[in-house]
Amino acid sequence: MSPESKKLFNILILGISFMFIFTAFQTCGNIAQTVITNLNSTDFHGSGYTSMSVIYGVFSASNLISPSVVALVGPQLSMFISGIFYSLYIAVFIQPSTWSFYTASVFIGIAAAVLWTAQGNCLTINSDENTIGRNSGVFWALLQSSLFFGNLYIYFAWQGKTYISESDRRTVFTALTVISLVGTVLFFLIRKQEDAKTPGEEDSTNEILGDSSSARNKLMRAVDAFKRSVKLSFTKEILLLSVTTAYTGLELTFFSGVYGTCIGAVNRFGTEEKSLIGLSGIFIGVGEILGGGVFGLLSKSLSKKNRFGRNPVVMLGIIVHFIAFYLIFVNMPSNAPVAPMEGTDDVAYMIPSKEVAIFCSFLLGLGDSCFNTQLLSILGFLYSEDSAPAFAIFKFVQSICAAVAYFYSNYFLLQWQLLIMVVVGFFGTITFFAVEWKAAALLARGSDYSSI
Repeated sequence: MSPESKKLFNILILGISFMFIFTAFQTCGNIAQTVITNLNSTDFHGSGYTSMSVIYGVFSASNLISPSVVALVGPQLSMFISGIFYSLYIAVFIQPSTWSFYTASVFIGIAAAVLWTAQGNCLTINSDENTIGRNSGVFWALLQSSLFFGNLYIYFAWQGKTYISESDRRTVFTALTVISLVGTVLFFLIRKQEDAKTPGEEDSTNEILGDSSSARNKLMRAVDAFKRSVKLSFTKEILLLSVTTAYTGLELTFFSGVYGTCIGAVNRFGTEEKSLIGLSGIFIGVGEILGGGVFGLLSKSLSKKNRFGRNPVVMLGIIVHFIAFYLIFVNMPSNAPVAPMEGTDDVAYMIPSKEVAIFCSFLLGLGDSCFNTQLLSILGFLYSEDSAPAFAIFKFVQSICAAVAYFYSNYFLLQWQLLIMVVVGFFGTITFFAVEWKAAALLARGSDYSSI
């Protein structure tokens, strides 16, 4: 197998592993608040929104140390251990208690920071400037395929149900736990970095991933990774991209947790309201995969046909999202995110339409893929020599904004949540344009892209 084939193999395994883990976790997140609402009549007293706020808050703080962890143990083992904690969090729902629910939320927050930093590192060291766009698209399409399978099961299993029984809950979460463990084990199929590099290739990720018997050298690499993270955090380009990243954190919260809860709370959808949560997740996945395929796999040819680089894809993403937000605003009751277990009979500016609701799910997924594939691509391109710190900063900003969004989702009516995303999304698009224009200008003059 040629070096390039080995690198592509690693990307495929990386994507498939994440597909299994997030088939379990994203399905869990999509139905968590609905399941918990049915539990709150028992001794369990917890909130899915609060749990996700804790997860993303801890996730954000843990990104400060995640590059050092990856430097010490390597990306492969980092991802495996993190996957174990994802599986434990999902398993808590089989027989939930309040203390175990929130304790698991803390641990998965730490694990998520390490998992995504290691993922960004692995993606970068198996890519170059010619393949980073393609590899980002391949990874993103495989990752978002996870939205199909779990949600497809939810759609059929919960068809006609207005109450989720204990048996229903245990069956779903036992299956999701097993699926997550399968993805975790698959990380061991990823080839070592030395196997994937061509002879003579050298970059600073070698320092992060290279094997060393010296504990002192490993400690020095960990400290160096932390210092590089702090230094990168205050560069102009990272600060500008952080606004775009902040938007992805807010809309991630909305489509992965809040919107499904809104659909499940609308009584006018009849007996289909709970199964529609699964159908919504499926169509979010359709949009994500379509975006990952078109704008990731074809990114190289698209950039050759225009001088605007990644900007048209990001522009499409924000337009698609603005259309989705408007349709959701007129279709969904304002109190849907905070409705009680009985749901809501309110209407917005039209009688709630199932077709419009599911179409908006597709638009949310498509717009999200536009932003994330381009952010993965530009970070891997700009910071090919500092991939672990750069991706840690990306996840730090994204996760802290997701934590804030999950917190205010407990209290804010739908229109205020949509307004926040519109404002941040507008400014995030402008700041992304600024970084891409500067990068393109330097590249045109023959400057090193990674030196920006």
